[in-house]
Amino acid sequence: MKAVVLAGGYATRLWPITRNRPKMFLPVGETTVIDRVLCELEDDDRIEDVFVSTNERFADDFEAHLADSDFEKPQLSVEETVDEDEKLGVIGALAQLVDREGIDDENLLVVAGDNLISFDLSTFVDFFEEEETATLAAYDVGSREKATQYGLVELDGTRVVDFQEKPADPPSTLVSIACYAFPAEEVRFSEYLAADNNPDEPGWFLQWLQSRSPVSAFTFEEAWFDIGTPESYLEAVAWALDGDSIVAEDATVEDTTVGENVHVMPGATVTDSALERSIVFPEATLDSCSLVDSIVDREALIRDLDLTGARIGGHTHLP
Repeated sequence: MKAVVLAGGYATRLWPITRNRPKMFLPVGETTVIDRVLCELEDDDRIEDVFVSTNERFADDFEAHLADSDFEKPQLSVEETVDEDEKLGVIGALAQLVDREGIDDENLLVVAGDNLISFDLSTFVDFFEEEETATLAAYDVGSREKATQYGLVELDGTRVVDFQEKPADPPSTLVSIACYAFPAEEVRFSEYLAADNNPDEPGWFLQWLQSRSPVSAFTFEEAWFDIGTPESYLEAVAWALDGDSIVAEDATVEDTTVGENVHVMPGATVTDSALERSIVFPEATLDSCSLVDSIVDREALIRDLDLTGARIGGHTHLP
């Protein structure tokens, strides 16, 4: 089986934090979002190759990241885009990757590199092998408003009997997340695109496929976070830290109250401040500040400010 890790987005909703870095490199606890995924794929012997699908703009970042890691399976597969306006869409990028890498006759696992999922990918692959059909992971988001943002799944047992991408009035809250497995014969991205179908969201392809072939759903009840906004990113960090906080050994934290779910990274300096549910990136400096539900990027300087829900870009000075 081959695996594709989707890592081609530009994460504009997380700007300025992700203006110059892939959101997959954002830290969640002691590791990054994408390294959680790559670690599981590395450990599953059924996965022969892992293709990290990204864009030209971030290709060098991913190349350096993988070179510094101990992973042996991942290899870059680069789509020819450099900004949001040139995006191929997820299905467009997958079709290009399958053709470029010559893997159209392989079973394929596709997982988003910006999703934090609490189940083991090996368990998902077990389920796929038992079902012998295209398979998606499904999660109850518990809110009809949230369900309008995803692909709505209706089940009969484990079989998907209806799939609606981003319904305006969802009758339930069970949605598909960006984790899929396809038998070789269902890797039909080019066929789907040739019919002038929507190339953007994988849910449109699943809706198309479900009307033509059997699709099964692996449901789970643990945590899932789609790290696309500052709020969802901070929620993922809070889940990973579970009330604890991380302060790097070489960070300077003096006369400061460090509350729950705080991450202060190497080289940061925090004095006379109070932090709660916030992230301070390397070499940032905070003095006499209150920080709640906020993200301060690297080498920023902030003094005498109370911030809630803030995103402070790298190298920003607010003295």
